[in-house]
Amino acid sequence: MDFGALLADAFTFHALATLALLIGLELVLGIDNVLVISIVVSRLPDHQRDRARVLGLLIALLARLMFVAGAFWLIHLTEPIMVGFPFSWRDLVLIAGGLFLLWKAVREIHHVVELKDEHAAGQAVAAGFGAAIVQIVLLDMVFSLDSVITAVGLTPNLLIIGFAVIASFLVILAYAKTIGDFILHRPALKILALAFLVTIGVTIFLEGMNQHVAKAYIYLPMGFALCVELLQMRHDVNRRRLGKMRGEGIEPPTNSV
Repeated sequence: MDFGALLADAFTFHALATLALLIGLELVLGIDNVLVISIVVSRLPDHQRDRARVLGLLIALLARLMFVAGAFWLIHLTEPIMVGFPFSWRDLVLIAGGLFLLWKAVREIHHVVELKDEHAAGQAVAAGFGAAIVQIVLLDMVFSLDSVITAVGLTPNLLIIGFAVIASFLVILAYAKTIGDFILHRPALKILALAFLVTIGVTIFLEGMNQHVAKAYIYLPMGFALCVELLQMRHDVNRRRLGKMRGEGIEPPTNSV
């Protein structure tokens, strides 16, 4: 199918509905990316974080678009590598990516709980700019592999998939710093985010082992845990505000029935 036919097919009602669905899918998967990027760049000095975040995302976008260009070739990666061997190249990539994400998340939890950064006299531990970029790109490629294969199952129009990838990337790029800074300045929320990454790593590993896990079983508990943590943070803010008012001799307002 030529480009003109792809473009004409991209503006039908069905195609636009599929595009909206794909953008939503990419944004949900983008949450994983934002968490990973936030954790990886947190190990860099302050002046390198923004540059690593943007550069890593741009390289990851190019890699994802390359996946889209070879999307129909990627489908063949789901076939067993050889007779008698139950795993495909996709399975091996997901297994390796899941194990790496597990290692990274558990290692970062250890750093946070054991106050490793504080032991380093308050200075950020420089993991290396290049190493951070490589980690961001590799993990994004693991996320991209499954999402592109899923997208091909929804539509054969590569133009629609490309639009969805670029649109979701722009949203992630706009909010990655805000969300990342919000998480990193709140240790309890950072530990919760790392626990999410442990769960995601296990899920990716199980997918590689051909054990499908429904995404609803992952994202709904994660969303519930996040709401509970945000309520706890709101409670702590109100307690500090109440303590400050009493310390200044101000009578706090009372609720009348």
